[in-house]
Amino acid sequence: MRYLTIALSKGRLTDYSIEMFEAIGIDCSELKSSSRKLIMSDEKNKIKFFLVKPADVPTYVEYGAADMGIVGKDTLLEEGRNLYEVLNLGFAACRMVLAGPAELAGKLDSLKDKRVATKYPRIAREYFEHKRRESIEVIKLHGSVELAPLIGLAEVIVDIVESGRTLKENGLVVLDEIAEISARLIVNRVSMKMESERINKIISSLRKQLEKGVVSK
Repeated sequence: MRYLTIALSKGRLTDYSIEMFEAIGIDCSELKSSSRKLIMSDEKNKIKFFLVKPADVPTYVEYGAADMGIVGKDTLLEEGRNLYEVLNLGFAACRMVLAGPAELAGKLDSLKDKRVATKYPRIAREYFEHKRRESIEVIKLHGSVELAPLIGLAEVIVDIVESGRTLKENGLVVLDEIAEISARLIVNRVSMKMESERINKIISSLRKQLEKGVVSK
């Protein structure tokens, strides 16, 4: 029996992912260790794990280097990869929103030639083109996008919001909600056919744990 390979997102999703897998009987002791190994394994269940940057998880899964992966919905929307999104894991929940100064509330349509600052250019363009039927200038930033409207770099931003505190403290408000974001389980299309029994068993077990509310959000 070959190993099933699972790509996990480095960062805040890691601990949640480990908690979920341990709840269904998968050994994550190597993942939890301080080892510098790039690939960790559960020999009993024939599963290998590796940790990569969130944006790379869909790439590994699409190309079959990983059979499965856990990554945020924001990354899936931005990457647009050809794979199966099979389960909403529910944790790390937040929202993808359009935000800007309070005075723009209800007046977006009157604002022409919008400049939109974001870490998510694909999501921003698709939202404006498909929902608002307008073209925009996207300014991609890698840091705090909330700064952009404050110094005139852009009129509005597209970003992830959890509590909304950062927006509020900087005089910004949510102008529209684009998508609900949370961690998702994804599967390679070929792997789903070739290893359907083992993969579906994992999916089913995780779904049962979600129904029990095993993972804290």
